[in-house]
Amino acid sequence: MARTNRAIRRSGTLRAARLGPRDVVHVGSAGLRSRPVRVVLSALGIAIGIATMIAVVGISASSQAQLMRQLDALGTNMLVAKPDEGMFSGEKVKLPKDAVGMVGRVDGVEDVGATGDLQHSVRRSQEIPEGETGGIAVKAATEGMLDVLRADMATGTWLNAANGRYPSVVLGHVTAARLGITEPGRQVWIDDRYFTVVGILDPLPLAPEIERAALVGWRAAQELLGFDGHPTAVYERSTDASVHTVQKLLASTIDPQNPHNVAVGDPSSALQAKAATEGAFSSLLLGLGGIALLVGGVGVANTMIISVLERRHEIGLRRSLGATRGQIRIQFVTESLMLSGLGGLTGVALGAAATAAYAYTAGLPWVVPPWAAGGGLCATLAIGTVAGLYPAVRASRLSPTLALQA
Repeated sequence: MARTNRAIRRSGTLRAARLGPRDVVHVGSAGLRSRPVRVVLSALGIAIGIATMIAVVGISASSQAQLMRQLDALGTNMLVAKPDEGMFSGEKVKLPKDAVGMVGRVDGVEDVGATGDLQHSVRRSQEIPEGETGGIAVKAATEGMLDVLRADMATGTWLNAANGRYPSVVLGHVTAARLGITEPGRQVWIDDRYFTVVGILDPLPLAPEIERAALVGWRAAQELLGFDGHPTAVYERSTDASVHTVQKLLASTIDPQNPHNVAVGDPSSALQAKAATEGAFSSLLLGLGGIALLVGGVGVANTMIISVLERRHEIGLRRSLGATRGQIRIQFVTESLMLSGLGGLTGVALGAAATAAYAYTAGLPWVVPPWAAGGGLCATLAIGTVAGLYPAVRASRLSPTLALQA
């Protein structure tokens, strides 16, 4: 102690005491502890902005994860070839009857199937007017379609060599719902004849046209419904490594003389595009969340300014006892950071909870990207720093004498 006093006398100046991290937290939280209601209301603005941003990003990420799961399950290696409707001749184009066999001989092709459109309607019974089709198409289908589509039967069996030559039918998921049929054994009316339902398909995201169709066997369609045997669509499933090669060869394989009459499509591209653009609409909501976050930052700044005005005596007393301007600035910036951090943590928790609730309701996987939570917290701290700078500078410039007299 004597050595310290001698050092002070020799230097002729006083050195301000340093604030350790614990002291900074203590003095910074003093204002928060004394005004809990105001703290809650101010942090709420930050929390709403962060929660909105986290929820938007989380819901979008959850939807994308679900789409990726569907793509992984269904695969991106299925191609569909259809007539190009006589682009040059103006005549209706028909695919060759042996198109399935020709496509099956292409290197890399694993499974091939086909459907053919029939000019008939399907109704629950003959008592229903013919014009009330419910948007349901009737198609002939080959036995290989189930493997190509990687489809599962919700109930019943698929068309095979045994039932495919008799008046039997497999209903798509949507078709069964529209007809009100939930189990095999029921009958539907097609072209003045009852067909027995032998199976119902599970949903097929890559083939919505099959979901909305009633499928009869290829042979039965020819013998009972006047089908000419020309496929309307050829479906093939190739190895992942050969998809692009098969896509280039498919048109010329099906119709070597007029390959331009064959259009080849990739059904999975729709899901891929949807996954890629899933966050497009989210940008608007992110902007709204950002605006809410800025409004919350303004609320924090306003709270800190009011806090400085209300605590002039405290600031004056601390300055009189030797606190430097820098220590006053640190105190109020720390208070602003703690206020914003409280709102940010609350917002992240609320956003994650909202995402979880939506994902559970919609049957989606719960995904909250770590960068979204980390970025949200960093944004709140940045806003807290900016919001607290002016009040902190203003507090540090108060004259101790005038502050104590006020």
